[in-house]
Amino acid sequence: MEWINSLISCFMILFSIIDILGNAPIIMGFKSKGNIIETKKIIISSLVIFLSFLFLGQPMLKLIGVDIHSFSVAGSIVLFLIGLEMILGIDIHKITENAQTSIVPISFPLIAGPGSLTTLISLRTTYDINIILLSLILNMIVVYFVIDRCDFIAKKIGSNGLDILKKIFGIVLLAFAVKIFGANATQLFQ
Repeated sequence: MEWINSLISCFMILFSIIDILGNAPIIMGFKSKGNIIETKKIIISSLVIFLSFLFLGQPMLKLIGVDIHSFSVAGSIVLFLIGLEMILGIDIHKITENAQTSIVPISFPLIAGPGSLTTLISLRTTYDINIILLSLILNMIVVYFVIDRCDFIAKKIGSNGLDILKKIFGIVLLAFAVKIFGANATQLFQ
């Protein structure tokens, strides 16, 4: 039962930070400008970015002399700011539109952006790697479905529904940011 709870928690954290429902209007905006959205290419490239960072991120940090707890504290601050962005409806980081919409900016930085990559490393301090991998794969399935059907979903949920979901996931991110900060800040001073 604890494994299931961890899986649900990890899935929801990644789902919140990837924020595919909140990004659906951006993707629809790209589509409306005549850009071709290659869903399979987006999922594969996002997964490659995520897996590379999940397995190579920590060794790269060690190489430059940054421990996981320092990175997690810094990441929790980034997550906190992203959560505030989502709740308050402000843009601290703006994404510029580009005609090449499969990899940039949809795979990176919309899906596999700084917040989600930071979250992956931070999750390693809290969850088993198998739970993280399964959560990531399940999220990519959801991302595939949402991108493939974003027009239909946006019509059903509506812009108010998307705004409400974004605010709810923003609160989840704030709570997770506080949890990561608390778990790792104490380790810095030992």
